[in-house]
This record gives sequence, C-alpha cells and structure tokens, in this order.
Amino acid sequence: MILTDLLEQNAQQWPGDTALVELNPIHDDAKNLAWQEYSLVEAGHSSHYRRELTWRQFDDLANRFANMLRDKGVRQGDKVAILLMNCIDWLPIYFGTLKSGATVVPLNFRYTSEEIAYCLELSDSSVLIFGSEFIERVGAVKHELAKIKEYIFVGMDIPDYADSFEGMVGKFPAVKPEVDIQPDDDAAVYFSSGTTGFPKAILHTQRTLLSGADTEHAHHGQKKDDVFLLIPPLYHTGAKMHWFGSLKSGSRAVILKGTDPKWVMDVASDEKATIVWLLVPWAQDILDAIDRGAIDLGKLDLSKLRLMHIGAQPVPPSLVARWKKIFPHHEYDTNYGLSESLGPGAVHLGLENIHKVGAIGKAGCGWETKIIGTDGAEVERGAVGELAVKGPGVMKEYYRDPEATAAALHDGWLYTGDMAKEDEDGFIYLVDRKKDVIITGGENLYPVQIEDFLRGFDKIKDIAVIGVADPRLGEIAAAIIEVKEGMSITEAEVEEFAKGLPRYKRPRKIIFDKVPRNPTGKIEKPALRKKFGAESIVAKETETD
Repeated sequence: MILTDLLEQNAQQWPGDTALVELNPIHDDAKNLAWQEYSLVEAGHSSHYRRELTWRQFDDLANRFANMLRDKGVRQGDKVAILLMNCIDWLPIYFGTLKSGATVVPLNFRYTSEEIAYCLELSDSSVLIFGSEFIERVGAVKHELAKIKEYIFVGMDIPDYADSFEGMVGKFPAVKPEVDIQPDDDAAVYFSSGTTGFPKAILHTQRTLLSGADTEHAHHGQKKDDVFLLIPPLYHTGAKMHWFGSLKSGSRAVILKGTDPKWVMDVASDEKATIVWLLVPWAQDILDAIDRGAIDLGKLDLSKLRLMHIGAQPVPPSLVARWKKIFPHHEYDTNYGLSESLGPGAVHLGLENIHKVGAIGKAGCGWETKIIGTDGAEVERGAVGELAVKGPGVMKEYYRDPEATAAALHDGWLYTGDMAKEDEDGFIYLVDRKKDVIITGGENLYPVQIEDFLRGFDKIKDIAVIGVADPRLGEIAAAIIEVKEGMSITEAEVEEFAKGLPRYKRPRKIIFDKVPRNPTGKIEKPALRKKFGAESIVAKETETD
C-alpha cells in the first residue's frame, strides 16, 4: 500500500463528501483566485472567498494532473517542484505528482530567488509548478535554472514561458495512470528549515510517507466527523503530516489563508472545527487577543473544538496553562519531530499526559528513542545528551550529500541534533539544539531553559536567548525580548524577574527587539546571532505601538 491509495479509497467510499475547503479573507486580491469555483460568502462571523473539493473531485484532479505530467514526459525518478502558497490545489498537485511516479519537491514560499535556484539545482528538479506570488523571484533566476524543462503556472497573468495549470489540466482524463509504484520507491524531497545554514535535501520514500498517516492517526484518533483547521504551510512536513490523519479518516480539512487571531477563531466557530494545530506564536497571539478583548468568545461557538496541539518548537508550559484556563475542555498534545523523521510523531506527549506539559513526551507509535553522549553511548537517566530516534519515518538519506547522511544516520538511528534529557518516568525534555548551546566560562547554558523561565513574565510576548562573544568568558547569554502590545518593560524589570534563575543562567545582556520566526515557528537564531553577536548592545526602555 502507498499513500495515494488512501485518497483513492476515500473517493470510492465517500465520493460526494467534502474533503478540502479553502477560505480566503475578503481583502485578498480576487485576481489571484484563478478558479471560477470560488464563491463569495458573507455569512457567519467573517466574509471570505470559499472553494470546496469533494473526495471524488480531489482524486480526479490528482489523476488529471498526473496524466498531464506523464504527457509532458515526466517519468519515475524525475523531480517535480511545488512553489505555491497554501491553496486548495496544493494537495491535488502533490498527490498527482506522486501518482505520476515522480518525486515531489515542496519548496518554502519564503525562499529568496537565490534559495529557490539552490534548492531546484540540489534536488535535480525538472518541472516547477509556481504561483503568481513567485513570478519575480523565479524570473530573476530563470536563466540559472538549466535543469527545469517545464514551467507550470497556477493563477492568472501567466508568464509567457509557462503553461497554465487551470488551462491544461482539465484536458486530461481523470483516470489513474498505469504506473508501477512500490513502497520503497523515492517519493518526496523535503528541505530542512535552514535554521543552521543552507537547507539540506531530505529524501523520503513511499513507505515513509504512508507511515506518517499511520502515526498521526494512532496519536489523535481522527474520525469521519472531525474538521481539521489547517493553517501552517503545506510545503512543510508538519502541517501535511497532521492532515494525513484527516486523509486516513476521510474527514474534512479547512485550509485557512492568514493567521490573524480573530480570523482563525471566527473560522473555527463558523466551520465547527474540531482539531487545530498551532505554532507557539499563533497560540500566544490568540490568547493575547482574548485578554485584550479583540476576540469575544461569547459570540463564538467553539463547542466542537476538542483538540489543540502544538509542535515544531519547544512549548512553554505557561502557554499551555493559559490555554487550558480559557479552554478547560480542550485536549492538548505536544508533537516532536523533524523533516528527517517525516515531521511530527517521532515523539509525542499523548493526550492523557497533560500533567507532563513541558516534556515532548515519549517515543511515538512505532518509534524508539535514546539519549546519547559524545562517546555514542546512552547517558544515564537525567543526564543531557543528543536525542536519537528510530522508526518508520526516518529519511532514506540527505539527497546528494553522503557525508551529511553518514553523520546523521547510524544503524537506522537518526541523530537529531537536539539536546535532551529523560525524567524518572521516561518522559523526554528538550534542552536545546546542539548548535545553540552557549558555553560561558566552561559552563553549558541551554537557551530553551532560560527562555521558558522568562516567558513567565507577563509583559513578555516572545523571547530568544543566544550566545554573544565575550573576551573573558568566551560567550555570554543575551536575551532578545519582544514586548506584548501596549506594554512597556525595562532592563531592570527583566533582571529582577531573572533572579529566579541560578546566577550563571541569568542573561548578561538584554535586547528589546522583534523575535524572528520562520514559517514553521522556529526562532531564526542564526539571523539574531548575525545581527547581535558582534555588535555592542545598549539596553533601553521600549514600548510597543
């Protein structure tokens, strides 16, 4: 069995049931909505453009696109890149690529022209599907993209060098192409988040993709009547692999354009969402909006919402405590994974373990974990070491990078680069990224521990701790603090609050600035180190607008 079999089963069993819904805020530029099937909706709590696909329409569109690729000469082993914002066509294009036998290559929609060219070259992509938001970026490096033989454009105002997805796909039959696809065939190339440098190309097989659906469904038990509110970028393993639970259960997903807190909660109410996966900053923004009255919960019907879960970065226990205070009936889960392990699921907290919030949990369904020292041996329980995972979603390799592959894979174990420790009950706690550890005067400081503590200060919206050079200690901890809207804070206040930490863990420098995060919610610490690591830093009182 392979992943596309699940889509075909749903199309046969529930052909007329809604599979996907896309909602666009009314202020979005309508000319970018290429399909005529979008309708203007002004009911409920929001006005928006809406489009739906049933399971039969989803599978038919995937088959048509697969046949379109085959007609263009795409064969097994070829790479087809997707550079699109979240939209309802994203998943049919993804599944159509898989059905054609080609390897799908999702690209980060925040990539610069240089990064787009780099990833297309590294992945050996020969077809690029892209949208209107990327015309300038693609055009700027098109002369460098010698390997790209076909350009397919999703949207209006089609560049003269590209074929129209909408104009062509309907001309091809909605029958499954006859391609012999085996579980161990190459299926997808994902790119690492790039938080430690240029992204690596991560190769997954058909077998690992299917394992993502099995793991997600085992953890969260999606049923046919669930409604998944899908907000994070589809190019990333996180959002898509959580959606795989909806695929396996045949339940509806709502692809939401935009992350404004009120918009998210209005749609959750209108669509009767039951599951939402959030990133830390989005959950914080929702809670802050509730606190200041920008969201009136009394006007919303959130009675169906049963599960809020978070992944992609360490989750502050204080955030979960705030959420549970407002939404006591919600189940909560923390999910840990990385693109090399097909995203979330390698480790998860478990719905029944809310008392262990702060931990990432235990090995997920079908997974094993261990924590290893620098000598490669497992450390004693309670000691800090590198987390290693082993399971059905481990990547095949870093594509075209045997040296990096050899460093990460050891006898089936994936060395994650995350420092962690295990408590007396076997629950794993992330300490920090191996490359983010600060060594100050011979002591190891783990920024996540400092960040988690300082987030308890109610004026702090977000925080990142990095190491900056120091002539005496080698490195010292600097805290970059983003203040909540409408509040002010001084260095002295932060220093007073930080007295709750051991002296050696207290930040030596305080910086008031925005905390940059990538689309998957991870703090962009290389950017902060570049900005602040070599500069003199003067703390000052600051107030947000």
